[in-house]
Order: sequence, then C-alpha cells, then structure tokens
Amino acid sequence: MSDGAQVRWTALGDTARRPPVVMLHGGPGLPDYLDEVASLIADLAPVYRYDQRGTGRSGWQGPHTLARHVDDLAELLDAWGAPEAVLIGHSYGTDLASRFCLKHSDRVTGMLLMCGPFVGDWRTGERAERRRRMSEAQRERLRALEEVPRRTEEQEVELLTLAWFADHADPERGWHWAARGARRRRPVNWTMNRELGEAGRADPLDDHLAELRACLPARTELLGGCQDPRPISSLASLAQRLAVPLTRVEGAGHEPWLERPDAVRAHLRRFVRGALGGADFDR
Repeated sequence: MSDGAQVRWTALGDTARRPPVVMLHGGPGLPDYLDEVASLIADLAPVYRYDQRGTGRSGWQGPHTLARHVDDLAELLDAWGAPEAVLIGHSYGTDLASRFCLKHSDRVTGMLLMCGPFVGDWRTGERAERRRRMSEAQRERLRALEEVPRRTEEQEVELLTLAWFADHADPERGWHWAARGARRRRPVNWTMNRELGEAGRADPLDDHLAELRACLPARTELLGGCQDPRPISSLASLAQRLAVPLTRVEGAGHEPWLERPDAVRAHLRRFVRGALGGADFDR
C-alpha cells in the first residue's frame, strides 16, 4: 500500500478477464473467509479476495480508519489492473463496499450486498433475538469470557463460538459452523474491530443514503437470510430507501451460503452474469 503496509490477496479464475469480482469479508477484524463463496462464481469472472489490513496475513498495527480501508481497495484495484470491478460484500464488507461506492462510483460496475449494511435502530432487535436463541447459562458464560483481559486459545474459541452460533437458523448446525469458524477465522483483531466500530458510529452510513442511492451502479442488489438475528426488516427498509431489490433467503441466517447453498449459488451466478452484461440465467 502507499503507506508501506502489506496486504495479502488471492485470485481465483482467469485473471485476464475484466471486470473482476472483488469479495469483501466482514468483521471488522476477521481475516477473509469467503473462499467457499468465491468458488461458486470463479468460472464466470476472476474473483479477488484479500485480508483487510490488520487481519490474517495482512499486517498493520493501526490506527484503522474507514477512509484508509476505502483507499486500500482502490489501490488494490490499481495493482490488479482493474479500472472497474463488481463488488460483493458480506456483513461489514457491505459497509465497506457502500463507502467505496460513495467515493469511487465510477469504479463499481455492480454491487451485491449480503447480510448488510444494517441501518437505523437494528441493534435492539438483534439483541432481543440473540437473547431468545441463547440459554441463560450461555449468556452468562459469554459475558464472563468477554471480561477476561487475556484469554487463552481455548477461551477465545469458546467465546467466538458462543458469539457466533446464534447467527444461524439451525442451532445445532450453527454451533458446528461457529466452532469451526472460531478456529479458522483467527486471530481476531479486536483493536481494529473497536476502532472501525467507533468510526462507523461517528459517521454512520445512515447519513449518506441519499448520496449513495444517487451513485449506485444500475446492478445493485441486497440479499439477506430471513433467520439472521439482525432483523431482515432493516434490510427491507434499506432496499426501499435505495430503490434496489432485496432477495430474502428462507431458512438461512447470517451466512446463507452454509444453510441454503443451492439458493445462494443460483442467486450469485444470476447476479454476476447480469453485472457482467450476460444473460440473466444460470446454466
């Protein structure tokens, strides 16, 4: 990067084709985890993924700012020789994609926002739903682990599993996926999470929705799991405010490709074909 930081990225598919698809993972503070999703569309276009600075194999001590993360994406596109790209963001990655579009709308040919961004007072509903999905013992254990100043490896895995299993519609399989993610999506950069969280609250995306609507690419869509503890009604409200379509995936939570892989695969392929100017169907 222009400030000397090193960012690790990977590509799948024929990188000579243009425009590419760029996948933006969530967190903030997690390494990239969208390999399963990238493989669903890599035959249609090259797919780039990267560990956002401070995560995975991308080193950086901070401080972290939303503007710096937007600039990182612009510099990566330059490094890849891609004047434009189709952006697919998940969770926090949808906020990053939206903020990138606000600054570089001429470089975005299509944008699919999966399970975010959430605007308005969505946290009240999320907290209530998470409380409903967890037992009192689980809630107490999570609170206790959050208060441990220096957690062991096993304590960190337990904390993340407790924090993430309620993201899924199926609690039994959700526990399995959360436990797997708690070991693979590591380490978590909690400082980055805090700093970007504070930055987002200081400059909420809510305040830029009219501007965002005006600069969105023609091919912009939202997708969300109906059983995500984050209320689907918030995404529905956002879709209305941005005048873009929302696809609701029944029986799926915050990572719908795990619980409804066929439905998500079909939607992603249809979206990418449309964003690339191809036929609006899958083979």
